Amino acid sequence: MSNINELLAIMARLRDPENGCPWDVKQDFDSIVPYTIEEAYEVADAVDRKDYAALCDELGDLLLQVVFHARMAEEAGHFVFADVVAAICEKLTVRHPHVFGNVQADTAEEVLTNWEAIKRREREADGEIDDSALAGVAKGLPEWQRALKLQRRAAAVGFEWPGVEPVLDKLAEEIGEVREELGKGADKGRLTDEIGDVLFVCANLARHAGVDVSAALRHANAKFERRFRRMEKLAREAGGRLEGQSLQAQEALWQRAKRGE
Repeated sequence: MSNINELLAIMARLRDPENGCPWDVKQDFDSIVPYTIEEAYEVADAVDRKDYAALCDELGDLLLQVVFHARMAEEAGHFVFADVVAAICEKLTVRHPHVFGNVQADTAEEVLTNWEAIKRREREADGEIDDSALAGVAKGLPEWQRALKLQRRAAAVGFEWPGVEPVLDKLAEEIGEVREELGKGADKGRLTDEIGDVLFVCANLARHAGVDVSAALRHANAKFERRFRRMEKLAREAGGRLEGQSLQAQEALWQRAKRGE
């Protein structure tokens, strides 16, 4: 039966400068990061499709990314894979005192509050002087995810809309400001600022509605792709192509594609 040691040995062989794989040997942390991100999204896609055979495969690909980074770190003398395992074991134990200690936390919300408090104490112990409620929100996150983290941190100290309706009102306000800037012929900088506000409020709306932003956008992308491909098929069946048709004709095909669902 395969185990993690076999995987580590395979990775070490792939990275062997003399007898390994030229592609694997050539890689570094910077070149591997895009693959790491891609594999994480493929895990999310498998979960979204409820394809658990694919999920097993994708989790293996993601695990390979962890092993790859750890191997490069070992070669550079930074740390080894065992250090990665030890660090996450310690972190999980420390950050779950309601399981491994005597702290009481009966709801998921209480767990998250304790988690953030523990992280704040860890930052202070490391000498970090930023005492903001927003401290430690990584800037390398996808911006939609960073928006959610910033909003959750602010909500934890009471800066929060009382429900969904005020968020909808705020969204309408922000869309109105975009319309106003467009009407004035605003420059790209102003439009970037105002459209950014709209997107930020959309993320907040999803959070209040209990909807995962990434999942919602994946579903929207899949729906658009499905309907657009159906439009192309309908156009071909009519003896033509989608390109070159008027917007009115394309809209009619779009409506047919929607009705077909």
